[in-house]
Order: sequence, then C-alpha cells, then structure tokens
Amino acid sequence: MQQTFRLVIDCPDQIGLVASVSQFLADHKATIVEANHHTDQQTGRFFMRHEISADELNLDYASFIAAFTPLANEYQMQWKLTDSGKKQRVALLGSLDSHCLVDILHRWHTAELHCDIPCIISNHPHLKEFADWYKVPFHWIDFKTLGKEQAFAQIETLLEQYAIDVTVLARFMQILPDNLCRKLSGRVINIHHSFLPSFAGARPYQQAYDRGVKLIGATCHYVTSDLDEGPIIEQAVKRISHSDTALDMVRKGKDCEVTALAHGVRYHLEDRVIIHRNKTVVFA
Repeated sequence: MQQTFRLVIDCPDQIGLVASVSQFLADHKATIVEANHHTDQQTGRFFMRHEISADELNLDYASFIAAFTPLANEYQMQWKLTDSGKKQRVALLGSLDSHCLVDILHRWHTAELHCDIPCIISNHPHLKEFADWYKVPFHWIDFKTLGKEQAFAQIETLLEQYAIDVTVLARFMQILPDNLCRKLSGRVINIHHSFLPSFAGARPYQQAYDRGVKLIGATCHYVTSDLDEGPIIEQAVKRISHSDTALDMVRKGKDCEVTALAHGVRYHLEDRVIIHRNKTVVFA
C-alpha cells in the first residue's frame, strides 16, 4: 500500500484559500493523489481533504506540521494531518447479535479495513468463539453482576489500556453514559438498526412493521449523549413489501446494518468524515 499523508481542513470560506494550500504543496514537491472540497453555503465553512503521496514530498510528518502551521493559523483552520502507514486501533463492542461484529472482523482479517483490532468487549460471553477464531483478545463484562456504573468503568479502563483510537458499537445494546460520550466524542461509531431519524430506540423493525413502511434501513452514526441522534456517517436501505413480516424485516435489515457499518468505519479510518455541528461532510 502506498504511504500517503491525509490533510483534512475545516475553516471559514475565504478567497485564496485553495490557492494558498496548493502553492504550499507545490513548493514542497507534493503529489496529490486525491482531492476533495466542499463549501457549506449556509454556514460559510470550507472543507478540504487532500491525500498526498509521501514518497516525493520533501517533508517528513513532523516537518510538514511545523511548516504548515503558520498557514493554518492565517486561515483559522481546524486541521489534522494523518499518516496512512499508522494503523488506528479499533475496539469492537458487541452483545447478543453477532452479524455486524463478525462482518467487521472479516473485513479486517482480509485487509479491507486498514486498522488493528486489539480487543473485543461484550456483555455476553458467547462472542468469545468469534474472538478466538480471529485470535483477538476477548473481555466479557458482566453487567448484571457489576451494575452499569462499574461495568462501564471497566470498559473505559480497557479502552485506555489498549490505547484505542476508535470504538465501534457493533450492535452493542447498552447506552453509553454521558461522561464516556463526552470523553470519546467523535471516536465512537454506532450502528442503529433503523433509517434514522425514524424509529429510534428499541425494536425499530417492529415499529417499522406497525407503521407499514416500504423501505427499511440502517444508520451508522457517531455516538453522543442524545440517544441515536449523533452525526450520521452512512445509511443503507432495502425495499420491502406488504407481504414481509416483522421477522422478514429483521432478516433483510441485517444486510443494511453490515453494509452501513462497514462503510462508515472505513470512511472514518480513511479520514473521510468531518463533523460539522450535528452533521457530517463525508468525502466517500
């Protein structure tokens, strides 16, 4: 895999901004392998993602940051530079349903997802068989015995011990406490088995069946303190008919869940997502 640097920028829209960034890159012999721009007309914000070949660049990672910082300050940028050669560390959290967790594990195992998965955490012990197959350390947190406060304290400790960059709730059916949501803001990804904002909360497929919808879906989003209302990264839908039962919807909905979650996690790992207020800009 070609090593690249990813330059991601969020700043006020200004004349000359793109030209200045382009000139900086040209001055340092940068080859741009992918470029994405977007202007939010309502808020006057400009978003940019440039993927730059690291081979021809005459700056290393630290030197790039030092050299680019004065330009970033001039244009009031919120920005980051990431190295594609450094894998992010992903923790998977699961409960009873295994399909989303196993799908992410398979995509990681086959190198479709460029990351490390150093641990799997679950409030049900049966997921250990999948962790063992993929040779990933497994931690069972017994919520019934510990209670939610102590259980989440253990989860928080594990995330710190494993130096986790991204936490993926792969149908983890527990609500994260507010303090953990704030601490991990922008670094927890959830899959909700509904096309949000419709049918939030519990039993969304039954809600959809009762409403007689003709489309069902799944939503991959960042976790916030407001349940199922965090910034949306990706959604997937599937058409159904009047003959589908609630169980048919569950079966078909699982296809949407694995697809939306896999795409959302990949977009995040590749620095394609910029959170803007309670929305996202996704350079897919």
